[in-house]
Amino acid sequence: MDESLDTRSVILAGAAKLLRQNTFEDVSYLELAELAEVSERTVYRRFPTRSHLLEALGRWLEEEYFPIPEFHTVDEFRDAVRARFRAYDAEPAFAFVAARGAALSPTGEESPATFTAAIIAMLETTAPTLNRRDALRAASAARYFASPMFWARMRTGFEMSADEVYRAFDVAMVRVLPAAQRPSRAGS
Repeated sequence: MDESLDTRSVILAGAAKLLRQNTFEDVSYLELAELAEVSERTVYRRFPTRSHLLEALGRWLEEEYFPIPEFHTVDEFRDAVRARFRAYDAEPAFAFVAARGAALSPTGEESPATFTAAIIAMLETTAPTLNRRDALRAASAARYFASPMFWARMRTGFEMSADEVYRAFDVAMVRVLPAAQRPSRAGS
């Protein structure tokens, strides 16, 4: 199992290396196999389609290049997202691939639920009176606005910098998380 994980990581690291020189479309399975020092068949076994490769590479890039620090409050969440947007600006090719990978329908068994769970946990502590349905709605919106897809759309559609994307994110969060930012009225 560890060998499989290591092979997968080596292949994905090779793909990231190739992204420094080429677009994702120009990365071939043969080049990946040569870089990872495995057979081309091994690459195909791990990633049967380019969609599998793109989704896995997007997640791997997010974990390796754009990890989000732990947060427990709305302010810590905002700070983490600001840092992440700046990291996207520093490595735009990787951020765009992460955005494309995240936009795909899931092809594997892995789930990006860790980030979502952290947002829900933050909401449970900062807005304990928020009902489950509204907490999930707020978490869903916060997850999207903190994503590489949102950054990519703002960057390409509006030519925004990381700080400008963050300001757009912040405006959205004021509307999405109002209950988490006001004192609880449970005692009223």
